[in-house]
Amino acid sequence: MENDKKIAVLIDADNVSDKYIKYILDEISNLGTITYKRIYGDWTKPILSSWKAVLLNYSITPIQQYSYTTGKNATDSALIIDAMDILYSKNVEGFCIVSSDSDFTRLAARLRESGMLVVGMGEKKTPKPFITACDKFKYLEILAMEEEKVQNENEVGQSGKQEPLKDGISSKKELLHNIKIIVNDSSDEDGWVNLSEVGNKLNRRYPDFDTRNYGYTKLSSMIKSLKQFDTQPRRMSNSKVSYYIKNKE
Repeated sequence: MENDKKIAVLIDADNVSDKYIKYILDEISNLGTITYKRIYGDWTKPILSSWKAVLLNYSITPIQQYSYTTGKNATDSALIIDAMDILYSKNVEGFCIVSSDSDFTRLAARLRESGMLVVGMGEKKTPKPFITACDKFKYLEILAMEEEKVQNENEVGQSGKQEPLKDGISSKKELLHNIKIIVNDSSDEDGWVNLSEVGNKLNRRYPDFDTRNYGYTKLSSMIKSLKQFDTQPRRMSNSKVSYYIKNKE
């Protein structure tokens, strides 16, 4: 199972703010067990001094990499070499690469070629090639916003109102078009298809697909808010409820 995977978390300190570290580790904990927590940078630079307390609090191992030459990113090279060493150790089944830098595109592709689950995390400025090279990609701003939203709901209580679909990373028009195609191609003779299958196929098409990008915590809630689809809960043999979706005629 995916959430039983052992995952190595490798962080590029030059391209990530320390304010995101809690959200990064919490998100990966939902996918598996974190076995490596390493962060790379030139720790002699004053700009990285804010990381000190964070590294102690979250037990993250800092890897020192001096900047030997101006204009060359030695940090990237150190992270890539470590990633390959970890890969060949066969101690993990997945990697989380935290950076907004496209220099890790080839690394992500190489790890996937070896059968690793590759999760990328970065800000919305992250170049598309790195995003598409990953199995999944999470936007740090979205993770932070979701945490704040949950905290606010706990403080004031939920209103019960259904929020409209927000603009996400992919346009709403493009998203709806692809959901309709997936439902049409995957449905049974009556037009119904399991919603989890739709979600899996959306993730394969768009590594950065996440319902939180559109203002929802679950795919079922997002689909229910759309007028283009019918939804139907079905109780399965294990007594769990599974949702099915159908294109409206």
